[in-house]
Amino acid sequence: MTQDGVLGLHLRRTLDGSLPVVFRELTEPRELARWWGPDGFTVPSVESDLRPGGAYRIAMQPPESELFYLVGEFIEVESPRRLSYTFRWEDPDPEDQETVVTLSLHAIDAERSELVLDQGDFATERRRALHEEGWSQGLGKLGELLASQLA
Repeated sequence: MTQDGVLGLHLRRTLDGSLPVVFRELTEPRELARWWGPDGFTVPSVESDLRPGGAYRIAMQPPESELFYLVGEFIEVESPRRLSYTFRWEDPDPEDQETVVTLSLHAIDAERSELVLDQGDFATERRRALHEEGWSQGLGKLGELLASQLA
């Protein structure tokens, strides 16, 4: 929990890739589908209207259960440095509520970027922890994908 009482998530990752390359991975439906979600999940479809006020819908397929959807609306789209959007499940868990995700990108050098992710306000610590695990695994896959593109 942050000082202002918000139950939030804050993650930092160093990624191989320039700001435009990393921003593309975060926003292009075909690229996003390659790394999004926890380990073992697949993404059969991504619909995205990448502009402030535009909507998105991501189909997520867990390894051993039914397909579900993540939906929201873009708040800020400032290529290649900032992306902010609402985040909610189409059929939410009773402990879920809509959150806001903000992704900020900072150049480390010509070939590496720092990604800072903030998400909140979560209804419960259990849901925050679930999102932390999902984001950590998904960003791990993104890091591997970007590193393999440089190899």
